Amino acid sequence: MRRALLLAVLLSGCGYNFSARSDSLPTEGKRVFAPTFQNDTADPGVEVVFTDAFRAELANAHAAGDKDCVVQAKGVVTASGGGPGLVYTSPNGNPASLGPLGNTSAAYFVSASACIRLVQTEKVLANTCVTGTEDYATGRDALEIEAARRVALQRLAKRLMREAYDKLSSGF
Repeated sequence: MRRALLLAVLLSGCGYNFSARSDSLPTEGKRVFAPTFQNDTADPGVEVVFTDAFRAELANAHAAGDKDCVVQAKGVVTASGGGPGLVYTSPNGNPASLGPLGNTSAAYFVSASACIRLVQTEKVLANTCVTGTEDYATGRDALEIEAARRVALQRLAKRLMREAYDKLSSGF
């Protein structure tokens, strides 16, 4: 009886389906290597964050290759910035609901743009550019704010590189 119940539960499932993304890049099934992106910004290290995020997309699609691959994804981080975003003021003056700034609280944002070209021996197979922003909360001091900014930048890079991969896969 227990086995039958367990089997019924397993077969009914919850509707979840786990599957890898297919390699639908215009590379004729060839693997792709993403060398470290070029950084055209004043933000040191941003190229590594974006390169790692795009490499993760390639790995998820089982399209990642090594540095000897004939197809390469050459990327450039073209812009990186940010600053103060929205300032919230508590309508009831309750500072506990807003944080360390009393009855006001600020949010910051980080922004970035990147372009990626799929290249096979100097021939461009596809290219795309993506841009976006990501909000993050302030901290109590400069170190907390910078840590939150870096985490927001990683979230943004992950989202933008997923978008770039999807655009390159679908031909826009």
